Amino acid sequence: MNDTISYLPIAIQFVIAFGFVATTLILAGIIGPKSKGKVKDLSFECGVESVGDARLPFSVKFFLAAILFVLFDVEVIFMYPWAVNFETLGWTALIKMFFFLGSLLLGFVYVIKKGAIDWNK
Repeated sequence: MNDTISYLPIAIQFVIAFGFVATTLILAGIIGPKSKGKVKDLSFECGVESVGDARLPFSVKFFLAAILFVLFDVEVIFMYPWAVNFETLGWTALIKMFFFLGSLLLGFVYVIKKGAIDWNK
């Protein structure tokens, strides 16, 4: 019985949060302004008029740059726990980090050699 009571504050917080969201959405639908029309239903993008098709082809270079950024950014995240525990891990962790950084550098050199981030090609 004591364990069940310890979850009571979480349940109360969940009910209050759900109630707040539901009340806000319902009141916004009731009180909020309502106007429909051809101009109102158009999409708005930072003050620029919407002209043409939204499905324009993009260069693969943009997607490749984004994927490479995420890839190397995630690799850097693995260095934070090592840096925080640097003193306690010792020399073996330092050697392992050199291997990790070497493989990361090798991948980066491969990406450069392939011309994946060369915008002039």
